[in-house]
Amino acid sequence: MKVGVVTFPGSLDDRDAARAVRAVGAEAVTLWHGDADLKGVDAVVLPGGFSYGDYLRCGAIARFAPVMDALIPAARGGLPVIGICNGFQVLCESHLLPGALIRNDHRKFNCVDQRLVVENASTAWTSDFVAGQEITIVLKNGEGGFVADERTLDELEGEGRVVVRYAGGNPNGSYRAIAGITNDRGNIVGLMPHPEHAVEEGYGPSTDGLPFFTSVLKQVANA
Repeated sequence: MKVGVVTFPGSLDDRDAARAVRAVGAEAVTLWHGDADLKGVDAVVLPGGFSYGDYLRCGAIARFAPVMDALIPAARGGLPVIGICNGFQVLCESHLLPGALIRNDHRKFNCVDQRLVVENASTAWTSDFVAGQEITIVLKNGEGGFVADERTLDELEGEGRVVVRYAGGNPNGSYRAIAGITNDRGNIVGLMPHPEHAVEEGYGPSTDGLPFFTSVLKQVANA
């Protein structure tokens, strides 16, 4: 199985994401932002970082990168895609997911080991979890507050599209403590915390990030 990892100018977690992909036995394929070519991958990771320096609203410029011209229709067609932190912002700016990410309500950068509750264990990226399971992975962001209008929030809640929710306190003022969401098909997931930093003993608070990557392997194998 081949999992593409996109690098934008300013990406800094692309190598960590590729390492996580290899940790579960898949092949990590480097995808360059300037190439409208997904190289035949079976799934894609949009990693964290600071695409284009975050100078104009997080992810707003990255959304127009040539690679997104190939990724957006592929994702709408069912390709499994996960956006982590800056990648989540890119997914929202691309209208693959609803809502937006804004400055943390306390206006400070956060770097903590964050508790989460998995609420949707039926997406392409979370099927190896159990609904209600509590996990701890890394959170690090300055613009991680998830916002949307009340109608959109109600739709996300009503359709079971909240994938993970913050536990033990809301670290950035996200509406309804939402840490990650999915599209109605369940193949696209965006989340603010970083599972790729919690896949190896001794290098993070846990190995709770691994199931995000093992889940998509099973999804592709069973497709």
